[in-house]
Amino acid sequence: MKIDPSASLNSRLDAPSSTVFSASRQSHRRPRWALILGAVMVAAALVACSKPDAEQKAPSKVEPKVGVVTLKAQNQQLDVTLPGRTRAFLSAEVRPQVSGIVQKRLFTEGSLVKQGQQLYQIDSATLQATQASATAALAKAEASQRTLAATARRNAELVKIDAISKQANDESQAAAAQSLSDVAVAKANLDAARVNLRYSRIEAPISGRIALSSVTPGALVTASQANALTTIVQLDPMYVDFTQSSSDLMQLKRELESGRFQKVDGDKMPVRIRFDDGSIYAHEGKLAFAGVIVNDSTGMLTLRAIVPNPDGQLMPGMYVQAMLPTALAPDALLVPQQSVTRDLTGRPSVMVVKPDDILEKREVDLDSAIGAFWLLKSGLKNGERVMVDGFQRAKPGDKVQAVEVDLKAKAERKSERGEPPVQAAADAPAGKPAAAPAGTPASAPESAK
Repeated sequence: MKIDPSASLNSRLDAPSSTVFSASRQSHRRPRWALILGAVMVAAALVACSKPDAEQKAPSKVEPKVGVVTLKAQNQQLDVTLPGRTRAFLSAEVRPQVSGIVQKRLFTEGSLVKQGQQLYQIDSATLQATQASATAALAKAEASQRTLAATARRNAELVKIDAISKQANDESQAAAAQSLSDVAVAKANLDAARVNLRYSRIEAPISGRIALSSVTPGALVTASQANALTTIVQLDPMYVDFTQSSSDLMQLKRELESGRFQKVDGDKMPVRIRFDDGSIYAHEGKLAFAGVIVNDSTGMLTLRAIVPNPDGQLMPGMYVQAMLPTALAPDALLVPQQSVTRDLTGRPSVMVVKPDDILEKREVDLDSAIGAFWLLKSGLKNGERVMVDGFQRAKPGDKVQAVEVDLKAKAERKSERGEPPVQAAADAPAGKPAAAPAGTPASAPESAK
């Protein structure tokens, strides 16, 4: 049997409209609760399907990495930096000892001169005349002395035979003795004339470098005048005079007496010099003198060091800093300055990584600064790990991954990149850097390597 598709379709289209309206009314008669139940079941199915996916996509918490430095006890030399001035080892102001007109200047300003070298020539005409007059006076006195001595000898023989009176003999003997005094006076006058004539040659009293001349040829100078003609200084070696507070010295003595620090041998105490631009002088000096009297107006003691100056780099009057060891701290702990933070009151603290890798904030008591480190008084122990990097990624109570940081290697890498290196404690001189702002690390933290 064959079915005509077109006929079937036509029969459907030609069906009574009442049948269609009847089906529509039946669908509207379905209960509302069935529709709600179906919607709830669909939503539950969707939630059930999405929940495992959300649980799988939730990321697990990763422990942050922080850089740490393990503290190690070591014997640390304590240095102090004191302000000072350079002084010439020898200094002489040249002044005329006779009056006259300067005829010649016989040196080059700023050059090296030797002791006894002639510097100026003063007009000596009057001095030569004075010497000639003194020579003649001496000759006259000697001639008179010879005559009076002969007369005294004759009178001594005549008085024995009563040829002359005793009074005449006594007078001749006294005249002979007086003539000897006149000869001595004439000789002294001649010596003075010779000395004054020699003073017309102004010579260098010491060897050294000569300064500018305050007079030129033709100037009138007077004996022992107030203004020096020039100055000569000896620059090798040099003195460096520096001062230290008496209170600091007393504190150091108390630390030594308590046994916290050990004393440095004063006979072998080296002194290093640092210029005002921060560079270090190549030659090392030696402490020569420590003051015993405190200045009543400043409360400072004066110390002096002798420093070699073969190249003439040091000049009198220069401002320098003297760095010298004061004591030895046995079993000292050095804390990197970049690990120290301060609160609003200025109290220092550090972040310590405990054995269970939990961060702990701990207050510390610091002493003086040694390069890029702080000398620790109390608060930490040997072998504890102190955080130096990663301050933004962790807080107290967090569990972290501690990564050991080599500060010396990091300083070398900074130097290669042209950044200011962090000085190692063993190589750094003592100083007192400015305190870090409250609540911030003493040095900018870097990411853990």
